[in-house]
Amino acid sequence: MRDVWIRGVSMTRFGKHLERTGRDLAEEAVRGALRDASIEPHDVQAAVAGNAAAGLMSGQESIRAQVVLRRTGLLGVPLVNVENGCATASTALHLGWQAVAGGMHDWMLVLGWEKVCGDDRARPLIALNASTDLTELVEVFGAGEERPRSAFADLYGAFASGNGRDRFSRESLALVSVKNHEHGALNPCARYTRPVTAEEVLASRQVAGPLTLLMCSMLSDGAACLVLSSSPPPAGEPGVRIVASALASGRGDDLRRPSAVRRAVREAEETAGMGLEDMDVVELHDATAVAELALYEEVGLCPPGDAERLVVDRVTWLGGRVPVNTSGGLLARGHPMGATGLAQVVELTLQLQGRCGPRQVPGARLALAENAGGWVGSDVAACGVHVLERS
Repeated sequence: MRDVWIRGVSMTRFGKHLERTGRDLAEEAVRGALRDASIEPHDVQAAVAGNAAAGLMSGQESIRAQVVLRRTGLLGVPLVNVENGCATASTALHLGWQAVAGGMHDWMLVLGWEKVCGDDRARPLIALNASTDLTELVEVFGAGEERPRSAFADLYGAFASGNGRDRFSRESLALVSVKNHEHGALNPCARYTRPVTAEEVLASRQVAGPLTLLMCSMLSDGAACLVLSSSPPPAGEPGVRIVASALASGRGDDLRRPSAVRRAVREAEETAGMGLEDMDVVELHDATAVAELALYEEVGLCPPGDAERLVVDRVTWLGGRVPVNTSGGLLARGHPMGATGLAQVVELTLQLQGRCGPRQVPGARLALAENAGGWVGSDVAACGVHVLERS
């Protein structure tokens, strides 16, 4: 397979953009990525575009990519529409990586976007809950009214306080939010750019189990875009390669199998020929503070039972041994379902290129992004993992 280089990156600020359309956000991200890659629309040979919720939010189905890209100069090339829960963007990137690595195209554009904020506050949560097996959701919560709350918050809350005991202390969960909001305060593209204290996190409204509002990510509007190429950047410019791309579906009800996260991370490590211990910076899918701590163990950053130590001892903070979610993560950067996985890779690319300013990890050379989505049975529905290397 050929090397796959990230030649351009861009993202909008994530947040509540009531005055903007999904097409407007997508166009901003595409323009920025093309400009960053120093190419024109006619240089792009194909594009993959991911979106998770437009069908439920606006009724736009089937040809979402063609609609949001119609004014970008990209129409006419092969366009692939991707939908895969909150792992939509990493799935789109996996397909773009395959096309370049396999020799099908030399220049690919990968886009992820979401537009969910509006007057109807229940509809985004209905869209999020649609990333579960709805039959099972009805069996658990009952039929009838559309539930104006997140099934995922309930799931994480139950996980955190299952078997009659708390898996993580409320104080450790609060520190995850404090860390990510501190990082997000340094990221101009983050939705929340104000640091918070542990006391504020613990005092915010209880959502489910030990989870409070500031321990949960907020569904947001936003777009992120990458330009991929088979050729490295010109001499003297920092180059970033995707040295591994892995995509796994969940195990469903088969508890004998490893989780999708474990399988995707293992495949990525084997392809890249390196492990988590080699990473300089990591982006994890912190849908909640519980998710980030659980992922420390699941991806292999620490042995089982040691997750809290990583955040308490500041191992995963900026300045620590392995900074996690330097972008602010989903908790502070925000969570547009169809764009989150690409936003992670935008952050890591900028880190490896030394372009992150006050949140820069000095000398960062290797990075890993993990992006999961949906839930079926006992596992996430999908998980994408990417390993990047500065070359």
